[in-house]
Amino acid sequence: MTLDILGAVAAGLGLLGLVLMLNRWILRNYFGRWLYPATVAFGMIAFTMWSEYSWPGRVLASQPALRLAVQNDYSVAYRPWTFIWPQHNRLITVNEALTRTHPDQPGLVMTQLVLIARWEQVRTITAVFDCVNHASAPVGEGVELNPDGTLEGATWTELEAGDPVLTTVCATAEGGNHEPSNGT
Repeated sequence: MTLDILGAVAAGLGLLGLVLMLNRWILRNYFGRWLYPATVAFGMIAFTMWSEYSWPGRVLASQPALRLAVQNDYSVAYRPWTFIWPQHNRLITVNEALTRTHPDQPGLVMTQLVLIARWEQVRTITAVFDCVNHASAPVGEGVELNPDGTLEGATWTELEAGDPVLTTVCATAEGGNHEPSNGT
């Protein structure tokens, strides 16, 4: 957040420098002094809007192993432009590097979901998805992975066939890594 504030201030002051040179040297003070604070404000608002709208792409570009499953749209009254162009403040991604299937259970996929939210710490959840029966189960305390690829002690949650996280996990498993999981 500190870098965003510093970036906004730098963008405002940088734009001020350009407008100051343009107005004084080329336009010979054609515009009054009101232009300078307006320029700083415009530069800061423009940088803030760019930063808010581009952060999902920048995060995903910096983490090539993450595959986007879901992003939410949100609009708020104190940012009226978000009613026209909604912002994304939360992402659910699948870590392709940690997605595994078992040779004896090809319909079960173990993966790590990475929950990313603007201004919040990144959280991870290890879960198993059943691509055939459309269900998921978090892997946690009391859940054991058997040598044959089945789970014991898991609480399964039924999902719709078109659930975006389920379809992303299953597509990731089909397209790549089919090594047995070691349970981590």
